[in-house]
Amino acid sequence: MAGRKKQEAKEQALQAHLSLNRRPERVLDEMFREGDFFDPRDLVQVKYEMLRRVRAEEKSVSEAAARFGFSRPAFYQAQGAFEQEGLVGLVPRKRGPRRRHKVRGPVMDFIKAAVEQEQEGVSMAELSRRVEQNLRIKVHPRSIDRALNAEKKKLR
Repeated sequence: MAGRKKQEAKEQALQAHLSLNRRPERVLDEMFREGDFFDPRDLVQVKYEMLRRVRAEEKSVSEAAARFGFSRPAFYQAQGAFEQEGLVGLVPRKRGPRRRHKVRGPVMDFIKAAVEQEQEGVSMAELSRRVEQNLRIKVHPRSIDRALNAEKKKLR
């Protein structure tokens, strides 16, 4: 019972840090099948061991990638990240932009001015067209809508 709770706690911690291997069954290496130190659910540990096999034990990239459940491109991606950042480079990051990156500063000022000038509501598609025409920046109408809604929330 205590062992099961410990396993669940580790799995939750790995998931919280984006390091839970979603395909532990693909890890075929015997070290991850025997004992309890090597955990096929620990994505960072699996990637590190895959890289170590190629570097220290001189296994082929194809062989190591297959034994650890990765493709060759994924191996090279992990290798590049590890060479640049060390072990931290193997920790997955959240994907996508962290915040608005187009609809800020002068672009947002332009949009707010255009909205204020209009007597009737102006469509997001029209605002997008104007931004592209005047500022030479392509912005999706939905991005403009989100930015305007965020501004309204800020003002409240």
